[in-house]
Amino acid sequence: MTAGVAPSKSATRASGNSTELERDARVINDGSIAPGEIAIGVVIGRTSEFFDFFVYAIASVLVFPALVFPYVDRLTGTYYSFAIFALAFIARPVGTLIFMWVDRTYGRGVKLTIALFLLGGSTAAVAFLPSYAVFGVGSALLLALFRLGQGVALGGAWDGLASLLALNAPEGKRGWYAMIPQLGAPLGLIVASALFAFLVSALSAADFLDWGWRYPFFVAFAINVVALFARLRIVSTPDYAELYESRELQPSPVLETVRTQGRNIVIGAFAPLASFALFHMVTVFPLSYIFLYTRENPARFLMIEIIGAAVGVLAVIASGMIADRVGRRYLLGATAAAIAMFSGFAPQLLNGGDIGEIIFMVGGFILLGLAFGQSSGAVNSNFPSSHRYTGAALTSDLAWLFGAGFAPLAALWLASSFGILAAGGYLLSGALATLVALAINKELARKIS
Repeated sequence: MTAGVAPSKSATRASGNSTELERDARVINDGSIAPGEIAIGVVIGRTSEFFDFFVYAIASVLVFPALVFPYVDRLTGTYYSFAIFALAFIARPVGTLIFMWVDRTYGRGVKLTIALFLLGGSTAAVAFLPSYAVFGVGSALLLALFRLGQGVALGGAWDGLASLLALNAPEGKRGWYAMIPQLGAPLGLIVASALFAFLVSALSAADFLDWGWRYPFFVAFAINVVALFARLRIVSTPDYAELYESRELQPSPVLETVRTQGRNIVIGAFAPLASFALFHMVTVFPLSYIFLYTRENPARFLMIEIIGAAVGVLAVIASGMIADRVGRRYLLGATAAAIAMFSGFAPQLLNGGDIGEIIFMVGGFILLGLAFGQSSGAVNSNFPSSHRYTGAALTSDLAWLFGAGFAPLAALWLASSFGILAAGGYLLSGALATLVALAINKELARKIS
């Protein structure tokens, strides 16, 4: 706490219940934290979360159908795998509910430590998953349990750092600071795809399915430990505690937040839906379609994903500059309209060979970066300070659930049942939801414009 301000009871309680890692992180602090340091911590934290996410997503296509569901055809096995994939998004709001209570009772350091060790532990546990040949149906049950653990942990991993970054944004730079947390998605995809591409190309198919695929899940745990310390380095600072105590970043009770901010939560969840739906349409779904319906080497397509994600990094950065010039609401609306048009023809490009795949991935990541780069800004700006911390977490949970949780399963089912163009139907629904949300909520329009 800054000089002349006595620590409050909750601050004292949080300090008393801090973890050893948090105390170690506090030792190296000089009493304040610069916006640049916050940005680094945010990027590291989000990259670690998305790395976990993409490691599981890629394995859902390349590994689990053969390892856990060998008794059905490959398409049905992928359906089952994507159904388990969705469990984390269902469990995430439950994790928010549980860990907001931990936050209020024991402090932010305890909350983050438990949540990130649960996330890393659940991810690392997948590395020890027995196959169906060894454990029968129990293999799928264990996979579902670990996936639920990941979802609960992701709900608890919300640290408010994106809100803290926005609060420290200079005048006229809100869009630029809002895009920084979103860099974690393409960066996490690049690292996860590169790791799997190497393993797929360096190992035989038998060795990859036997033991090679397990290594990325061990790596995920190590990355989570690094990310935990980077985030505790920030949340243990007096500046963060001061914002926390002034209710700028204080977790409000979940039920109270839902009761008083329910409209903002629902509208805020639908506002970024176009980008969240597109998120899986250019990351998880294309890999499943290429793997199931072409003879292309998965490692080669993963390299195309890496190229697309690199373009996505540049597009996320560009979104910050554009949003500060034209406004976030206008950028969200324009990209939603572009995504709607993209949904009408782009999926067919996946049947267009090398050139078509590259055009689909690069074009999709350009749109994703521009839209996704400002999605967190739309979420955070829609709440009063007293409910920003919890409200933004709940809104993000619902946006991921509605926009992304079932996207791979829905898109693959549409493409398999009605043709590849039908997969754009899910994407179109997300784009229309965003346009409707921006149009009907004048309060949202005023706050994020």
